[in-house]
Amino acid sequence: MSTPPTVDSDLGWALGAVMRSYLKAAHEAVDDVPGGPRGYQVLSAAGRGEPGSQLALAQHLGLDRTVMTYLLDDLESAGLVERKPDPADRRARRIVLTETGTERLCELERRLAAVEEEVLEPLDPAERGVLRHLLERVATRTGVEAADACSVAQEVQDKLEDGAAARPRRRRS
Repeated sequence: MSTPPTVDSDLGWALGAVMRSYLKAAHEAVDDVPGGPRGYQVLSAAGRGEPGSQLALAQHLGLDRTVMTYLLDDLESAGLVERKPDPADRRARRIVLTETGTERLCELERRLAAVEEEVLEPLDPAERGVLRHLLERVATRTGVEAADACSVAQEVQDKLEDGAAARPRRRRS
């Protein structure tokens, strides 16, 4: 069976194929972190120091406050983050990486860089740079709905999961 010729030139198909490949490998790369991809997103945001409070972080990542609480409990139990009182508001808690959390975040970033290299392996280094630049330019152009990377990744993941759940399962004979 061969790929129909119209698919080879279909941008949506190509973007979808690359995105599915990337998401599958990226999910596997961060799967051993409490909360998987969401846990990685928390570590990454905490590593950048933005946003600082637990509530602001939940809002930034588009997570329910209760889900964020359980996720932070798991990350804290693993020794990756700490909740510290916010000096500006004693009622709020800032999410801060521990030394172990910082080391783990660096390890996860190396894994994700390797995933990116694997997905882009057919391209030489110069082509990879051009592709990144062009995709960033298209993604951030005027008229494209502004969204942070976490929101976009979560939306794509949700759609992939919804699609997988909607497909009927084949019965084995």
